[in-house]
Order: sequence, then structure tokens, then C-alpha cells
Amino acid sequence: MSLSALWMATLGLIALFLPQELLAHYGFAKDRHAAMFVQVFGGAYLGFAMLNWMARYNLIGGIYSRPVTIGNLFHFTVAALTLLRAVMSGSARTSEMIAVSLAYTIFAIWFALVGFGHPLGKDGAAGS
Repeated sequence: MSLSALWMATLGLIALFLPQELLAHYGFAKDRHAAMFVQVFGGAYLGFAMLNWMARYNLIGGIYSRPVTIGNLFHFTVAALTLLRAVMSGSARTSEMIAVSLAYTIFAIWFALVGFGHPLGKDGAAGS
């Protein structure tokens, strides 16, 4: 949870405070409306980061913190599939995009395992 919170906080801060630079980095023309949407996106990411940070010590899995787990699973799965599709189609074949899509894929798999696994593991011990 802490790692996903830090990942989203980093992306959120970049989107919130550097929207024009982010758009320029990915080849988009300067547009104040696009920058506004990037900032809104950054705010959503910071909100999700705060949710994950606040839930980092909760028992995740089973019925405990299910909404947090499923929300993260949905977000990371959709982002991973979207980014992987862009990388596979050749429209985003940079090492940066490959690394980001790999990170999202790892988070999606991790939240799937956490969300649909037993929170105490096979031997009944927390954190197994």
C-alpha cells in the first residue's frame, strides 16, 4: 500500500504542478484546457495516494478494506491494459512507457492477488 501510495503521489504531484511540461514532454501542443484536465487528473491521483497511505496498516484482503483493494485493482488494471496496448501497437514504444506499463502491470497483479487471496495466508498468520 505504501509503494502504491508513493507511486500515485509522485505522478499526482507532477501532473498537478507541471501540467504544461508534462504535456510538452509527450508532444501535445500548449493548451490551457488540456493543462486543466491534467491538473484534475493529478488531484485524483493525490486523492488515491492519500487513501492508500491512510490504509497502509489495515489488513487488506478478504472482506477487510475490500473497497480500497477493488478500487486500486480496477485503476491499475485499466491503466496497465491501456498502456500495454499503446506499447504493443507501436504508438508509445519508448523505454519510459514500457517501464511505466510494467509498473502498472505489477501493481494490477499485486492488487488482484491481495484482493482475491486470503488476508492471513495459508497458515493463518498475518502477512503470509
